[in-house]
Amino acid sequence: MGQVGRFRPPRRVGTMAALAGTVLVLGGCGSDIAGSWEGLGLPGPGVTEEAPLIGDLWIGTWIAAFGVGFLVWGLILWASFAYRKKNDEVPVQTRFNMPIEFLYTATPFLIIGVLFFYTVDHQDRLLDESEPADLNVEVIGQQWSWTFNYLDEDVSTVGTTTDQPTLVLPVDQTVRFTLHSPDVIHSFWVPEFYMKMDVMPGLENSFQVTPNTEGTFKGRCAELCGAYHTRMLFDVEVVSAEEYETHLAELREDPDQEGIIEAPLRGGFEQTGDSQNEEEQ
Repeated sequence: MGQVGRFRPPRRVGTMAALAGTVLVLGGCGSDIAGSWEGLGLPGPGVTEEAPLIGDLWIGTWIAAFGVGFLVWGLILWASFAYRKKNDEVPVQTRFNMPIEFLYTATPFLIIGVLFFYTVDHQDRLLDESEPADLNVEVIGQQWSWTFNYLDEDVSTVGTTTDQPTLVLPVDQTVRFTLHSPDVIHSFWVPEFYMKMDVMPGLENSFQVTPNTEGTFKGRCAELCGAYHTRMLFDVEVVSAEEYETHLAELREDPDQEGIIEAPLRGGFEQTGDSQNEEEQ
């Protein structure tokens, strides 16, 4: 009988594993990954006055998770070392330990209670609309694009699957978004706003934000809403008050963008020639 030795993986496998680890480490040095790690997954710095409410809650939740994780792993390592096998004697068999059982039963309720309290508090503050907004924008999400009605100015911007719309907002002014859908459930999301809300047929949702940083930010639908869900994109441009007034003037000069739009079912869907022929037949 030959001697059975310990299994050793081929040297090539070890080399490949080392290379894979190196690629992962070097890939983590990119600016996007570094920024994501810095905010623990937050999509870049917040650009509204309300964003710190979400940011603080997010970071606080991570701190609680890390605290619980370090405690659990510490107890596991401590127990593995302190109660490791030292001889062949059978240790004392304890059926229960009331203080320990009370601790691991009450602690989760305490953690959940604290997180629940801060979640409800921040949610109420985020959805507070007691103060009047500086401007009102109606957002209509339809298959598969967006319509933005500037209600105070009686102008609008309509997008399609091939021509994504741009929502222009003035900096440091509170905007009230009123959300409607004529077809299915969509979700209005601008990642840097740290705010996302469903756009539901038959139900009006609304929220207010105050953009405080000028720039162009990407928006999208965050709810799977059909075949062309991935085309439900839009831009948000936060500009100065003067640039905002100039933009409104340009909208008023365009007959297609003057007035408030009531988007029909599938209002943003541009049919192909084949689908049009099928309907005509």
